Amino acid sequence: MAHQCVCGGKHDETELGIHYNLFQKIDIENLECLNETEEGSGASVFKTWENRLDKNKYVESDIDNELLFNIPFTGNIKLKGLIIIGGEDSSHPNKVKLYKNRPYMTFDAVATEPEQVFELCVDPNGVHEYAPKVVKFSSVHHLSLHFTGADKIRIYYIGLRGEWSPLHQHGVTICTYELRPQMSDHPKGDNEDIDKAIS
Repeated sequence: MAHQCVCGGKHDETELGIHYNLFQKIDIENLECLNETEEGSGASVFKTWENRLDKNKYVESDIDNELLFNIPFTGNIKLKGLIIIGGEDSSHPNKVKLYKNRPYMTFDAVATEPEQVFELCVDPNGVHEYAPKVVKFSSVHHLSLHFTGADKIRIYYIGLRGEWSPLHQHGVTICTYELRPQMSDHPKGDNEDIDKAIS
């Protein structure tokens, strides 16, 4: 089913819904949202595509008109799409900055150069897709989203589309190389071959 977006474009909801499932790959226990009015409410905006229009769960900014999400993943992701459903009128965020692989960001760090910035349009149906530069977001284990607005911000849904792969565990390998074989290190039957090799 196609929806007309405030941006002026038409978007196919059915096609989008198949791909917006990266919320399952978020390390939700370690996700944090800074400046949320109610503690833990930031995690509630990452939900299934089918529940994106549910207005019962949302996050709202507290003192200032900004929210900062620190989103760790259970592996590496290639981020290909982002959808935001914000509040109505002045409670809708007007901009989001994306930062890659900078865990535990604070508001002091948001002055640094982000990987990408999007000006946000009002999208009550959650069908307007923002396309991150895949080259910049091809190996992401942590994503920070900094939202700003004209007034107190409210967000109902953040959708993430992309590919997930497990983290690679790089262990330490200890190798011993012999410049000259030691006879005592090899079984008796191998000694003849060693003698031939070193003579």
